[in-house]
Amino acid sequence: MSQAIVELLAKDLNGNGGVYCPNPKAEMKLWSGHPKVYIDVAHEGEGKCPYCGTVYRLKAGEKVGHAH
Repeated sequence: MSQAIVELLAKDLNGNGGVYCPNPKAEMKLWSGHPKVYIDVAHEGEGKCPYCGTVYRLKAGEKVGHAH
């Protein structure tokens, strides 16, 4: 099985700098997916789902703003 890579814009991240998998941007069938898990993307610029291996990555040049 090939590893899916989903490029994200900063606006695609939630307030904590992450996304949930399964995610509609990954073009998965939600009914056949795995349990919903939080993937931190902002910290390293990408994160990988422990269930399906999908990689969520910030698009080149995207900056995540911090409210602090």
